[in-house]
Amino acid sequence: MRRSHMTTVSLLVALALTACTNAKDVLEPSAITPPAASAQPAPATQGSAAATVPALAPSTPTATAGASAAPVTSAQAAAILSKTRLQIAPIVGASVEAATPLTAELQTRAKQRGITLAGSQDQTATHVLKGYFSAMTEGKDTTVIYVWDVYDPSGNRLHRINGQMKAPSTSSGGADSWKSVSPATMQAIADQTIDQFAAFLSGKAS
Repeated sequence: MRRSHMTTVSLLVALALTACTNAKDVLEPSAITPPAASAQPAPATQGSAAATVPALAPSTPTATAGASAAPVTSAQAAAILSKTRLQIAPIVGASVEAATPLTAELQTRAKQRGITLAGSQDQTATHVLKGYFSAMTEGKDTTVIYVWDVYDPSGNRLHRINGQMKAPSTSSGGADSWKSVSPATMQAIADQTIDQFAAFLSGKAS
C-alpha cells in the first residue's frame, strides 16, 4: 500500500510540475519573446521589399510616360500652333543692327510654323517671348549667347530656351563684338528659337 501510495504521490507531483511548466511556457513573457523575436524577420523582409519598390517605381512612370509621350500628329501640332498668338518683347542686350535681322526672321519662321505674331499692344497674345543676348569675340570667332523666357499673359514664366552660336567674325569690331556678328547668325538663332518654341507647345500639349 505504501508503495502504491508513494507511486500515486509521485505521479501527482510529476503531473503538477508538468502543468506548472506548461503554464510557464505560455504565460512567461520570456517564453513569448522568442516567438516574437522569431517573427521579427518578417517585418524585415517586408522592409526590404518596400525598399525594392522605390527602385522599381521609376519603371512604372517611365512606362506611363512612354505611353503618354506619343508624338502628336502633324494635324494636332498644326492645330496647337494655329491657336498660338506670340508676342515678342523688345530684345535686351543685342545691338539694333543685330536685332533687326533676328526680329525679321522670327516673324518669317513663325509664319512658316503657323504661329501668329501679336503686336506689342495686342491683348489677345497667348504667349510672350522675352530675349536676352550677349556676344563675345575670341580670336576670329564671335559667340552669341541667348536666353529666351516664355511667359503667359499673366507674367508667369512657362519655359526657357537658351543656347549659343559661334560663327566667324565678319569684321574687326574692336570692343563691340556685335559688329562682328553676321545677319545669318542671328537668323539661324531665330529659326532655332521658333522651332524650340513650337516643340515646347507640342510637348506640353501631349
